[in-house]
Amino acid sequence: MTIVQTHIDTLITAYTANTDTAPLFILGDAATVLQQILSATFDCCITSPPYWGQRQYSNGGIGMEGDYHDYINHLLAVFAEVKRVLKPQGSFWLNIGDAYYNKHLLGLPWRVALALTDEQGWILRNSVIWHKVKGGPDNTDDRLRNVHENVFHFVQMEKGYYYNVDAIRANPRKTKIVNGAVVSATGVTGVRYKRQIELSTALSEVEKKAAMEALETMLNKVRLGEVADFRMIIRGQQRATHSDSQQVSGRARELADKGFYFLKYNPDGSKPGDVWDILPEDTQSRELHFAPYPEDLCKIPILATCPESGLVLDPFCGTGTTNLVARTLFRKSVGIDISQDYLNLAEQRCMRLL
Repeated sequence: MTIVQTHIDTLITAYTANTDTAPLFILGDAATVLQQILSATFDCCITSPPYWGQRQYSNGGIGMEGDYHDYINHLLAVFAEVKRVLKPQGSFWLNIGDAYYNKHLLGLPWRVALALTDEQGWILRNSVIWHKVKGGPDNTDDRLRNVHENVFHFVQMEKGYYYNVDAIRANPRKTKIVNGAVVSATGVTGVRYKRQIELSTALSEVEKKAAMEALETMLNKVRLGEVADFRMIIRGQQRATHSDSQQVSGRARELADKGFYFLKYNPDGSKPGDVWDILPEDTQSRELHFAPYPEDLCKIPILATCPESGLVLDPFCGTGTTNLVARTLFRKSVGIDISQDYLNLAEQRCMRLL
């Protein structure tokens, strides 16, 4: 359903009270609409604002400024309102494209991200690289092809914000038993580690005994499915991960004190990294033309940072990709856009799920 700017807070309250996950679309300027919404309304915000100076969007709006500084300031005004309407434990995911001006790559994503942290007090938790697999052609002959965009994850609290990491874990490979021996998902049996411990000249006899006992305990956890996989770091055999400095690395201190430590892998699978290989939307043979912002870009943010009963916001919803994914994942959502044409397309896309 699309509404105009009349009693928006009342309509959102009514919308959240029913069980229908069909998105609520609001026609209007993002900052103006958000000002009419009650504070602490949304659990999660995911958005991809218009690119600066690169596209002629329906009905104008942000992105058509003559100076990129004005573009940044307009975005900051919107995101200040986003911060107000987000719950304290909510998350803000921002996908933003860069631009060139007079041959200069402006660094717009990071200019905006740093302004959000420095001027508005957001906490930046992740900088994700969206690798646009099979991205569009680039006819320039004096620079590399641009095939990535930034996706930033912001929160308002250092601790206690909603984050369900188990909802986004990959399916783990399974432990096997081969000739009675436990073999981890990547082939670890413990035989090599036992041999390294036995032959070590860097471990005392007491440390060797403790290392052997700890290794047997870890192998048993693998056998029981409590750990999917592990790596054993032994003094004099493997280098400490991250840093050898005991001042900055707890693992380095553990290696110095005990002579070994373990890296354990969660039995429910690994969590995603911060480089996402995703096809842009307009390379996927859609019936209608949408901006490159793809459905797969929204899935991890929604699953990880919006509870199943939560409410998602996209203040630049365009043709409704965020809202479509939210509905697919059984979340309610609100989309705002200045173009009635885009909202009509957004409604058509989301209603196809019925």
